[in-house]
Amino acid sequence: MKKKNRQNHKRVQPLPAPTLANSATPPERLPRTTASPLRPRTHADARKEGERGYTLVALLALMTIMALALAAAAPNIRMQKQREMEAEAITRGEDVAEAIRLYVRAKNAFPTSIEQLLEGIPVGTKKVQILRASSARDPLSTSGEWKLIKPTDAALVEFQRDVVLYAGGRPVPTRDPHPLFKAFDARFQSIVNTGTREEAPGGEDDSSSTDGPFIGVTSRSRRESVRTYYGIERHDKWIFTPLFR
Repeated sequence: MKKKNRQNHKRVQPLPAPTLANSATPPERLPRTTASPLRPRTHADARKEGERGYTLVALLALMTIMALALAAAAPNIRMQKQREMEAEAITRGEDVAEAIRLYVRAKNAFPTSIEQLLEGIPVGTKKVQILRASSARDPLSTSGEWKLIKPTDAALVEFQRDVVLYAGGRPVPTRDPHPLFKAFDARFQSIVNTGTREEAPGGEDDSSSTDGPFIGVTSRSRRESVRTYYGIERHDKWIFTPLFR
């Protein structure tokens, strides 16, 4: 009896875990874990790689050509910008010269400051503007301040010489009959061509303007110019005065 009970209480062994062989999942639905074999390299693949290489070479060549073109154009761009600034300087300088002429005719005296020209001249009970605020600034210098030219400045004598030489050596009389201007006619007769020209030192003239009457203005830039003014190719040698307008 005891032997029979031992047989009834015999431990039940667990079933083995299912394996891939006895799994209920169909083989065709199992995930693929192995990589597919590489496709053989064909002639078309080689041609496409060659075309990509040619495209890259052409792009690099185009970028090089564009860089060279920009480098070649840079000096022309700078020169054109300077040419435009010089044209503006001539326009403004001649505006100042005309304002000096109008001031002298109204006051019978030379002005002593740019501010007097900006204030205008009296006409009846009103004041008439003779100089724009923009023309009171020198566009060629960083300070924007015109250098005032006195009637006795050596720079004015040199400018008169250049004007006479530009006119072929013929005396150039002043265009305004006012006595203050006509007094300069005699100085034109003694102009001598020395045949020398000072090289442009570059930079700017930072000297302060002295007080007193002035008959013209010039730029503080001491650089060579692209344009010429009466045949002169240096900014600080361009004198804007009513003597030759």
